[in-house]
Amino acid sequence: MSPAETALAASPAAAAAAAPNAEGLARDGRAERLALLGLASPALLLVLVILVVPVAWLFYVSFIGADGSFSLENYERMINRKSYARIFYTTFEISFLTTGICILIGYPLAYFLSQLPPRVANLCLITVLLPFWTSLLVRTYAWLVLLQKSGLVNEWGISAGLWEEPLKLVHNTTGTLIGMVHIMLPFLVLPVYSAMRAIDRRYLMAAANLGAGPVRAFWTVFAPLSLPGLFAGSLIVFVLCLGFFVTPAVLGGGKVIMVSMKIASNIELFVNWGAASALGVVLLVTTLVILWVAARFVALERLAGGGH
Repeated sequence: MSPAETALAASPAAAAAAAPNAEGLARDGRAERLALLGLASPALLLVLVILVVPVAWLFYVSFIGADGSFSLENYERMINRKSYARIFYTTFEISFLTTGICILIGYPLAYFLSQLPPRVANLCLITVLLPFWTSLLVRTYAWLVLLQKSGLVNEWGISAGLWEEPLKLVHNTTGTLIGMVHIMLPFLVLPVYSAMRAIDRRYLMAAANLGAGPVRAFWTVFAPLSLPGLFAGSLIVFVLCLGFFVTPAVLGGGKVIMVSMKIASNIELFVNWGAASALGVVLLVTTLVILWVAARFVALERLAGGGH
């Protein structure tokens, strides 16, 4: 009998012998998945309780009208009243401006830190992380003290002859931006610094060997390689700004109204949970859309510090 005929004759027996093994492997695989599900069930239950259920409740309440029945009046109010459009415009304007200023300040700072020896850079990073050691509310009120008409900034400016009358630096957009940039800057510096540290310096050496000067090597090699970190940091800052509450409320003085502040006023002043929930739903959906669009340009795991 030829080898081919022998193989054909043995194949049914081999298949019959392999069938129990395949069933056993499948059974073991199902048991392993069930065991993993059992191990993960506490975490899944926690996510369900603190995330899924509140968001579902938020969606449900947003469709409840003033008379307690199902209604779209909360969403119609946002469409029909121009004040809501101004609030969303202010929210996005403040978020864009804060992100842009953080980029202008944070990118050069991250580049400077990335050029230092690792030990020195780690020491300098402490100054970037230092604000995290102080309460956000304390930092905000500290800026209120510094920037008010009788604050240190105006007193120093007048004594130095920079201006004659106290500048209005709080209870407006200027004060809001100063406070938000101070709080958001570390969220941009850290991802950018991480991306810059991961860049292989041999690329810059290769560019120099090919005749590129320091400036050209930076713009053609270093800057493009740092863009994913810059994009991730900018996205973090922008998304956090969309839902920011304390700093605009204190430094804005009620003149800079963002979506989060309107949500709070709908609950505290008007006790209108439906209107507040509808605003929360719109803000949540907007944030998810921004993250979905961003995911098409950079992997979102970079936001958690993973990947390069």
